[in-house]
Amino acid sequence: MSGIIVALIFGLIAFTLGGIPFGLIIASVMAHEDIRKLGSGNIGTTNVARNAGKAAGILTLICDAGKGIISVLLVRWFLSTQGFAPLVPGNTSAEAEFIISFVYACCVLGHIFSPWLHFHGGKGIAVGFGGGLAVNPLAALVALAVFITLAVPTKYVSLGSIGAAVAIPLFCLLFGMDPVATIPVLVVAIAVIWAHRENIKKLNAGNERKFSFGDKKKDK
Repeated sequence: MSGIIVALIFGLIAFTLGGIPFGLIIASVMAHEDIRKLGSGNIGTTNVARNAGKAAGILTLICDAGKGIISVLLVRWFLSTQGFAPLVPGNTSAEAEFIISFVYACCVLGHIFSPWLHFHGGKGIAVGFGGGLAVNPLAALVALAVFITLAVPTKYVSLGSIGAAVAIPLFCLLFGMDPVATIPVLVVAIAVIWAHRENIKKLNAGNERKFSFGDKKKDK
């Protein structure tokens, strides 16, 4: 099977899986709320935690990160059966590395533009981090460190998320990823920053909300 066909098949699977709105499902089951009508209206971890509680937020984080990990490991597994790439990251050919990063991008874009929610979705950080661990673990962990460094002192999750999005393609390159294979990761970074465009406006205006668990104030 050609690399293009593999990329397209697993990219479609990843896009579909990435689009599963776990935050919406979890908030509905655990808090009996439509998370799209609460707070920022976003289906991601932060809005779920604020409006459906800490447990729902943590579960959303795990599920969203999990679909990123599963999508990448699935294509890694297939490529390993064909002798193109190891299941565990490392010593991957340039072609296989591009396929893996392409599938990663498809999963994150599926989350941001969910096919199950009329192409509206989350902001891509949790799924991006989860998938990133399976693409380039070192780069993902550095991006997490950037997130923590920016988000914890300021309590602005959006600031940490934007910083992490900027960091991950840069560190993928620094840690040896093929430059062409880094292009889909860069696309992910751009998409995540775009998804935070309203947060960027609020940060600039000084009225971005700080994060705390269980804040159920309903912003309209």
